Amino acid sequence: MTAAFAPAKVNLYLHVGAPGADGFHPLCSLAAFARDVGDAVRIEPARAFGFTVDGPFAGEVGDPQANLAVRVVRALAAHAGAGLPPLRVHLDKRLPVAAGLGGGTSDAASALRLVRDAAFPRVDEAALYALMAELASDGPMCLRAQAVVAQGRGEQLSPPPAFPDLPAVLVNPGVPCPTPTIFRAYDALGRFGGAEPGELAGPYESAEDFAEALCWCRNDLEAPARAHHPSVSEALAALAADPRVLLSRLSGSGATSFALCAGAAEAAGLAADLAAAHPDWWVRCCILGGSRP
Repeated sequence: MTAAFAPAKVNLYLHVGAPGADGFHPLCSLAAFARDVGDAVRIEPARAFGFTVDGPFAGEVGDPQANLAVRVVRALAAHAGAGLPPLRVHLDKRLPVAAGLGGGTSDAASALRLVRDAAFPRVDEAALYALMAELASDGPMCLRAQAVVAQGRGEQLSPPPAFPDLPAVLVNPGVPCPTPTIFRAYDALGRFGGAEPGELAGPYESAEDFAEALCWCRNDLEAPARAHHPSVSEALAALAADPRVLLSRLSGSGATSFALCAGAAEAAGLAADLAAAHPDWWVRCCILGGSRP
């Protein structure tokens, strides 16, 4: 049995342009990944390929054949010119679904690496990135699984400015925000941002300095997510009102918001207070991995 951690992805900013003739929106995002909050994926020998799931959010996963982890393993086998390997992929689903945390894509990236290493070792890294880019716009960044700037459709990756590890709190009010739904709402609003990079120079030595710089960036999907689910606005308001919060923003298409704090003690206290005040919310304290030159 071989296992891998599939970290939660947080979009520290997400700039989204108007859709092109092909229907795709150009984007630019700085993503960071939680060191200590995510799903878990493992593979083990089996008589035939299979997929199983358990964990707190297993009931929200849906049709196994439509799961991104299953789809990317099928694509890997097709790329290798082989049949599906005799392996079982098991997912421990700890992240909420349709939450803006890249959970499904991160699961797929972990499954892809595990199955490649076990069954198709000759498939190189470039092929893995191509498979993930075909799978989802956040596929390449989730395969990288460390702080990165993504542009285009998400396939163009570049290093971010240097910033430290970030104590953070993740808050989901318990509602799904399917990405296609939020993009349709974004298009209906007709107020498109640009897909330009955030003006972040760095290096940033502290969470306070980095949060101040991020204030000049935005998440263009926040307005449609708020309109789609008022509880998203409630969670964001709760974070913005707390003096321990340096910056709060929606991640991805929602419904999870994040708050950056100056230190781990502040983040832990904030998470505990929010969980007590809103027992129906999913609240987690975490560390978002930084970027050092």
